[in-house]
Amino acid sequence: MTVHEDAVQRYFAAWNADTAEERAKAVAVAFTEDATYTDPLAGVRGHDGLAAVIGGAREQFPGFDFVPSGTPDAHHDLVRFTWDLVSRADGSAPVAGFDVITLAGDGRISSVSGFLDRLPGA
Repeated sequence: MTVHEDAVQRYFAAWNADTAEERAKAVAVAFTEDATYTDPLAGVRGHDGLAAVIGGAREQFPGFDFVPSGTPDAHHDLVRFTWDLVSRADGSAPVAGFDVITLAGDGRISSVSGFLDRLPGA
């Protein structure tokens, strides 16, 4: 597995962590301490901010998982990938987007720029 693939895998592990404790551990493994996350709905820095944004999404969409769609594209310290938010119950995917992550020297994520392609009611 490449450093890029590993980072994307850890990213999804953080977004799919069900409990606050699991989420805090997964965020620490995936992201640098001062990592930034920006999308149309949020802009945060650091582990606590990231865990809060992820927790909010998990609360808004209980029973859903973030699932990669397609193959990540990477060069240098950048990775872009698409994803769907998929219901465990019926397989529906009301939310989709793509993210661009920047990796730090240790392979953890130092920044995320997120874009939302599909939202409920949009």
